[in-house]
Amino acid sequence: MKIVFLDSTALPKHIPIPRPNFDHQWVEFEYTSADQVLEHAQDADIVITSKVVFNRENMRQLPKLKLIALTATGTNNIDLVAAKELGISVKNVTGYSSVTVPEHVLGFIFSLKHSLHLWYRDQLQGKWAESKQFCYFDYPVTDVKGSTLGIFGKGCLGTEVGRLATALGMNVLYAEHKNATQCRAGYTPFYEVLAQADILTLHCPLTPDTQNLINAETLAHCKKGALLINTGRGPLIDEQAVVDALKSGQLAGAALDVLGKEPPAKDNPLIVAAQTLPNLIITPHIAWASDQAVTILADKVRLNLEEFVRTGK
Repeated sequence: MKIVFLDSTALPKHIPIPRPNFDHQWVEFEYTSADQVLEHAQDADIVITSKVVFNRENMRQLPKLKLIALTATGTNNIDLVAAKELGISVKNVTGYSSVTVPEHVLGFIFSLKHSLHLWYRDQLQGKWAESKQFCYFDYPVTDVKGSTLGIFGKGCLGTEVGRLATALGMNVLYAEHKNATQCRAGYTPFYEVLAQADILTLHCPLTPDTQNLINAETLAHCKKGALLINTGRGPLIDEQAVVDALKSGQLAGAALDVLGKEPPAKDNPLIVAAQTLPNLIITPHIAWASDQAVTILADKVRLNLEEFVRTGK
């Protein structure tokens, strides 16, 4: 079987996907643009990809294609309806980042609450060496313990974030769906979470109901001076509304690992704001990518390939 990895640079080079235990030809491309999909995937029985878009049009022109193996959990870059109609299986990978993403969230919390990123930035400019006292107090430092954490999404990642936060002495609230008519056991009504939380963290899937979940209207209901963390999906937030809330003080800080378009344009409002706003941290969609998590992901991709060849599904 011919296996084509369309965007190998979506994984770090030092952790390759183990080769599957069946006879195959392996071809890799570091990157595949939209107009290269047909050229690169031609004659492939299996394609491996993270973010390459497969729509009805290009899948129809790949008659040999039997499997799209994703090196990610999200399947939004695949037209799943068309794939099913065309007899193309789609297999994703789940559960690989259940340690690293929650740890990244905690890192964000500590950085925002203790202003770690700002103290580090100062030392690049020699500010401490110029101080007349043994320390200085330019940035806020507040305890994590005792803070109220509002979690939006109670899946694997949201649950683990909640467990770690509870161990740190935080008060954890899981938000009910925004338009829910009843509140399930173990959840708190959506707007009550906004009003009570010192920190909001997003772990819900991206759906039509959750797109722009954090917007000007919902931000206005937040406790003034709350912190926002997003390691879920970029379009869960209205980016301009978050910038406005940071500038007005409605949000005291935000830490984001995902943006609406990745890589972002240089004029993305958050990218521009991060040049001057000290209370905004952006990391480049890297929360999932500890060495341990990528190793698990790579091996699960191999297992998905072998399962498909063995079972046909």
